[in-house]
Amino acid sequence: MPHDAPLPRPFTERTPPAALEDLRARLRATRWPDAPEDAGWALGTDLGYLRELVGYWADGFDWPAREADLARLPRFRVPVGGLGIHFVHARAVAPAGPVLPLVLSHGWPDSFWRYTKVVPLLTDPGAHGADPADAFDVVVPDMPGFGHSDRPAAPLDSVAVAGLWAELMSVLGYGRFGAAGGDIGSHVSRYLALDHPDRVVAVHRMDGGLPVFAGDPGELTPEERAWREEAAAWGGSEGAYAALQRTKPQTAAVGLTDSPAGLAAWIVEKLRAWSDCGGDVERCFTKDEILTNVTLYWLTGTIGSSMRMYSANAAIPPAQLARRVEVPSGFSLFPGDLVRPPRAWLERTTRLARLTRPERGGHFAPFEQPELYARELREFFRPFRRAAA
Repeated sequence: MPHDAPLPRPFTERTPPAALEDLRARLRATRWPDAPEDAGWALGTDLGYLRELVGYWADGFDWPAREADLARLPRFRVPVGGLGIHFVHARAVAPAGPVLPLVLSHGWPDSFWRYTKVVPLLTDPGAHGADPADAFDVVVPDMPGFGHSDRPAAPLDSVAVAGLWAELMSVLGYGRFGAAGGDIGSHVSRYLALDHPDRVVAVHRMDGGLPVFAGDPGELTPEERAWREEAAAWGGSEGAYAALQRTKPQTAAVGLTDSPAGLAAWIVEKLRAWSDCGGDVERCFTKDEILTNVTLYWLTGTIGSSMRMYSANAAIPPAQLARRVEVPSGFSLFPGDLVRPPRAWLERTTRLARLTRPERGGHFAPFEQPELYARELREFFRPFRRAAA
């Protein structure tokens, strides 16, 4: 740790009872909209399911118990780049070889919550039927404006957050490390590799980035062209949330910050649509798991600041988006994730070291399929461990 670096302080979440009483009162007073008969999920969040979820949130969900579960993870806060950053820092248990530090970056709409199930599988593989030599020191920060990290005065893009994570890893005493992530966290991990190639030994991602191509479209393979068309079609049918969050996030933030039912509707629809759940969200997430994620947003008041990161990322210059990653790169393309790129695109845009297509899992694979995701990380990073020693 640098001599003048601030010391991380242990962080324990303690929600005042009055905040929970206010939440329950708001839930019970929800003013419900109407919906076409048998609309289901076709027009957005299914109203019948949402009413069931909100009723449980008000009168069955035990937040203090969930808070105690989260407190079992070693959590800290430390100033980085002028912002208080909340993070999990879990060290390897009984390693049988070189320990690789690994920073995991989450996406939207989540926080460190995305990785809560996978942390023990990565730090103590021997206790979970895997090779103890594959143990990691795991760092899982909340991005600025998400969860228990500070909200920046102006939105930060993925390039800036990557710089903060490099600084955080220095504060924690790590010179070289691995990086992994999905969704926005995939982009943050990408910029860590692009801007800090002397420190990032390898980078693992769950997607291939935006289909930005500055060359002659005629150079693209048929598979790449089809993927770009697929991405455009997905944006047309499923991308309304992103267009709003890129352009007018403050408009939506008013209602979502004031109404817990509205916040749950905004988030649970994405948990269902982006997971490998076959249309039944509770095949992947229990009500308690869904509401733990949503309650973190509610109690921290961060839905607006999290959405503003979309506007910041929309302003990243195309030249940045088109840079090729020369750090060894691995990809796990889960079947229930969003638009998945072909190998040709990954080879064009990265120094591709490994590509797998796991049999199960979606956009939130670390939470949906933690054992499978942990195996993907162990196998990808295994050849690069000694580079960080």
